[in-house]
Amino acid sequence: MKLSMVLILLPGVALADPVFEPRTLPEHIYGGGWEHFVGGGVAAFDCSGDGLPELLAAGGENPAQLMLNQGGMQFTAETPEALALTGVIGAYPLDIDSDGVLDLAVLRVGENRLMRGLGGCDFAPFDLGFTSDARWTTAFSATWEAGETLPTLAFGNYVDRSDPEGPFEACDANYLYRPDGDRYGPPIRLEPGFCALSMLFTDWGRQGRADLRVSNDRHYYVRGGQEQMWAMTTDPRLYGAEDGWNTHQLWGMGIASRDLDGDGLAEVYLTSMGDQRLQLRAGEGPAYVDAPYARGATAHRPYTGGDGRPSTGWHAQFGDVDNDGWDDLFVAKGNVEQMPGSAMDDPNNLLMGSADGVFREVGLQAGVASMARSRGAALADLDGDGRLDLVVVNRRAEMELYRNVSNDTGAWLQIDLAQGTANRLAVGAFVEVRAGDRVWTQEVTVGGGHAGGVAGPLHFGLGDAEAVEVRVIWPDGVAGAWQSVETDQRMTITRDG
Repeated sequence: MKLSMVLILLPGVALADPVFEPRTLPEHIYGGGWEHFVGGGVAAFDCSGDGLPELLAAGGENPAQLMLNQGGMQFTAETPEALALTGVIGAYPLDIDSDGVLDLAVLRVGENRLMRGLGGCDFAPFDLGFTSDARWTTAFSATWEAGETLPTLAFGNYVDRSDPEGPFEACDANYLYRPDGDRYGPPIRLEPGFCALSMLFTDWGRQGRADLRVSNDRHYYVRGGQEQMWAMTTDPRLYGAEDGWNTHQLWGMGIASRDLDGDGLAEVYLTSMGDQRLQLRAGEGPAYVDAPYARGATAHRPYTGGDGRPSTGWHAQFGDVDNDGWDDLFVAKGNVEQMPGSAMDDPNNLLMGSADGVFREVGLQAGVASMARSRGAALADLDGDGRLDLVVVNRRAEMELYRNVSNDTGAWLQIDLAQGTANRLAVGAFVEVRAGDRVWTQEVTVGGGHAGGVAGPLHFGLGDAEAVEVRVIWPDGVAGAWQSVETDQRMTITRDG
């Protein structure tokens, strides 16, 4: 069983701790009652066509807000009427109709929306036969199944608000929408549902098919529930012990996934009330085991502020913020509302990865140890300088924006993909970057995190590498040729070379 990481080391760069400086965003607060204790996501995506990501922030009882990137970490609020919706939990960007313009899946307390990007940051509802009733939707993921022109969509629903016995023991079913030609029919119910707060389609074993991992909030299901992985067969089925799936029970909030040890298969990080769990692959099938505390990633109590009660984790995202070649991890933290057994002063985490597989907390030194009740977040290069910046959505408090101003960072590479057929942005592809005997691997996915995601180039931190080789394994399994490229650039790899 793979209980520890075996790392192939290259000479690297010794870097100082990262530094983030706060910047100002237009006024925006994620607010509302108990239906907005969860959610509060942000989508980072380029809708203006200038290469810099805009931000769409959920508002809860307040309207969602689109913030246009003016460059230099300056944003202006210019929300089109179609996006100024209330009841928004979060949103995920993806190119649904493969026209080269990013669209949006908007999650709500109420009717979910698929919004077509029209260019110039304008949007309109899709006419794809998609229908949604007034559920409480808190999770989303998408993938393209073989031979389909439209993506398969998964919506995770929280508590059934119509259940008179709720909210406890009243988790709703999740919905799966598979395309029928160029339209969507009625959803397939994925049951049992255990109050999903994050979903991720991922080809976890490189078997050529993305399955659906679901992280669930144990606070509401109490008995019999657990984390889930659905095998995306003709009739979706839950993996069980006979497949190698291990039972995991936690108050699951968010999912992050990244190959940390260089074997081409992703490890998983799960946020929770209490300990956050780094999970490693273990044996055959979809088998995962919790990494030991010695990895430094449990982040189970606040590291500053004096509140010793257990932490509550929400959005999690891997990204190499100092470009030293080892992926780091941001975790948004915050009390659900006034949970007396959980920390109120609960700073966000910035965990720095290292060659030995152990993470080290630098949130306070880096300047991102906010005590607000954080929810959604995004690590993305917002100013185009090759360093990952940070935006955080807070419950009943202003959003926070941080510019990465770290000095002496390592080399980097940002890679966009494009293919001329359906699934234009190659969701499900794997990109491999090679320097000497070391290979970095990332999968193109839509989903995970908590209530929001990033659409844009894959970002690789590469340490002291000056040139690397790159190849793409496209969603249908066809592997492109290795090609040599210089570092410190953003590039697009197209299916035709």
